[in-house]
Amino acid sequence: MNSLGFAYPAVLALLAMLPVLHLLRGRQGPGPAVLFSSTSVAAMIGASNRTRPGRLANLLRLLVLALLILALARPQYGNSRVIVESSGIDILLVVDVSGSMEARDFTLNGGSASRLMVVKKVVADFVSKRPGDRIGLLAFAGRPYLLCPLTLDHDWLSRRLESLRTGMIEDGTAIGSAIAIGADRLGKSRAKSRIMILLTDGINNAGKITPLIAAEAAQALGIKIYTVGVGTRGEAPMPMKDRFGRMRMGRVRVDIDEKTLQKVAEMTGARYFRATDTRSLATIYEEIDKLEKTTRKIRHFSMYRDLYAYPVAGALLLFALELMVRRKELP
Repeated sequence: MNSLGFAYPAVLALLAMLPVLHLLRGRQGPGPAVLFSSTSVAAMIGASNRTRPGRLANLLRLLVLALLILALARPQYGNSRVIVESSGIDILLVVDVSGSMEARDFTLNGGSASRLMVVKKVVADFVSKRPGDRIGLLAFAGRPYLLCPLTLDHDWLSRRLESLRTGMIEDGTAIGSAIAIGADRLGKSRAKSRIMILLTDGINNAGKITPLIAAEAAQALGIKIYTVGVGTRGEAPMPMKDRFGRMRMGRVRVDIDEKTLQKVAEMTGARYFRATDTRSLATIYEEIDKLEKTTRKIRHFSMYRDLYAYPVAGALLLFALELMVRRKELP
């Protein structure tokens, strides 16, 4: 981006001194050499001395000083570029969107909220903290569905994340299939580090691949899988329809296969977390953010052309003009 600037902008503060210098110069002068009996005669002579050439010469002197100050500030014209080099971490977010994610055992903005609603908010905050990473989004219920491939376009990713809802895929919890599809996607990546963050509130009950077999494939590809079990312990409030089609709040048992999720994480060199409320879920993603920190190198390039010669040349021309004006002023 081309721009005009100064290498030493603080020098420009000297410009504020020029009006003061002009006032002080106007007040100075030699003492009276002749006494007059009438002040009106002195006023007439003083007025005749303040000629136009004299005022022009003083103005030229101020302009010369102003140009020299500009030259000292070293004006420059050119461009600068900042190149950010990422260490290369690819992250695939794998989110459960089965019907049980509608359970209302979490809170958001002081009110009751579904698990999925809170997950979307927490994951969006996680994405915003990692601008240099390619991130993708995989939703799953009875089968996995890739909503967003690995991308640096986090605005597009955020819109896809916001579109998550229960019922968008046939119901069920295909954890193994989700891991397998995620591993296949990340396996094609050339990033130095590839991780998967899988969040679920249930037990694998769909798909043809078990979570542990899928985890073995991910391990062979060098992919780490952080697993997150979400949901309160015991029972959780759940909206459901009664026999008359009316929505009411019931209670459902929370069943999460923590042993399998923990085994999947351990096999791939990662960790398992359990989120029982909104705060703990946010803390988990903050912890993962710290564990998988991206290191970035910033390279700054600048190309500027000095322009101080132009105000110096202008000052010399005006100074020559001032000398000519003052010679004409002499009797």
